[in-house]
Amino acid sequence: MTRRRLYAATVVTALGLAIAVPTSHAASEHLPLGAANLSETRTTTTLAAGITRTRIVRGTTPASPDEINTTDQGPWVVNEVLIDPAKAKGRLEATYGPDLARAETVSDLVGFAGGLVGTNASFFTFTASKDYPGDPVGLGLYGGKLLSEPTTDPAEQDVVFDGQTGRMLFGRTQWSGRAVNTRTGGVLDLDAVDHPPAATGETDWITTEFGAQTPSGPGAEVVLDKRGCTVRTNWTTRGTALAPGQTAVQATGADATTLQTVAGATSCLSFSQSLTDAFGKRIALTRKTFGVNGRYRLTADGEVVAPPGTGSFFARNPRTIFGHTADGKIALVTIDGRMASSVGTTIDESAAVATSLGLVDAVNLDGGGSTTLATASGPLNTPSGAGNAQRLVGDALVWVR
Repeated sequence: MTRRRLYAATVVTALGLAIAVPTSHAASEHLPLGAANLSETRTTTTLAAGITRTRIVRGTTPASPDEINTTDQGPWVVNEVLIDPAKAKGRLEATYGPDLARAETVSDLVGFAGGLVGTNASFFTFTASKDYPGDPVGLGLYGGKLLSEPTTDPAEQDVVFDGQTGRMLFGRTQWSGRAVNTRTGGVLDLDAVDHPPAATGETDWITTEFGAQTPSGPGAEVVLDKRGCTVRTNWTTRGTALAPGQTAVQATGADATTLQTVAGATSCLSFSQSLTDAFGKRIALTRKTFGVNGRYRLTADGEVVAPPGTGSFFARNPRTIFGHTADGKIALVTIDGRMASSVGTTIDESAAVATSLGLVDAVNLDGGGSTTLATASGPLNTPSGAGNAQRLVGDALVWVR
């Protein structure tokens, strides 16, 4: 489904990027899913001033397990939380738990933040790392703190937003970071933030937010105090406890020798990071700035831009969608899937849903078993995990009052 672009005459500046704002993009009366004659019900409740939740059920006949990916009878269950930043009290935050390395349920993340409601957000390591399951795979930006850099994967599509106004930037971001020896001027080019360095040779900055224990393994490590000055070094192995306020630089392969040369046994390092948008314009990082990673843009300026594709990722799955309407309302959307009661959506169908809900810009966040809309008391949708239990996730988008 494609819609003609309609632009306002004015251009606003949001988070350092001038963006055109579509003048209108009305939501559809029915979801464009399945057969045209399917019944559909919508139930809207008010969660707080300026915040509504709409539950949409399309189709009534439970799906057979072998027809989930092909049926045109559904059913589909879609939940949308729509937030008007001009009327709602609070702000939208990307948030994680006690530390970045661990994973928690969305309900717990909403509770930790003192929030009203939230959804899961970024793709994260999950089962790829038993020691650091919550580690984001891609951009992770929390109140101006860039704790995970974007990947070079062309599928990654980031959303950087102002938590107060809800203004959003969509698209690929680029990161660079370095540490400079304040005495000698020696430079360390950083490869990543808050990830275990690859064994083939990498230099990573591990912040206090990552966790109380740095990643272990062969390589070199320098532990620094809150001023960036050396507390201790280890030139053969990595992994140590960090006291509050301490950070570390870890290196592997040939980078371990470089770290030893530049940092030495006694030094102070000054760190700097830069995040730029798809046009190379630097994004200002303030306490109101947040960012999460997604996989594939669904809509852009009111048009469907979801890419074609095959395989399990593009097939019907539970989905989490993040976007905004033409008039600036924030939308958190979940689509239940892999169940007889809701079959889920393909990437193309997800884009069609986003368009029908009036989302002029939208991105596909982590989905599958992660897809959860919840309050601190529990889920508002039906997660697809065993027993419909919430999956532990790395971070969440939470409306905090």
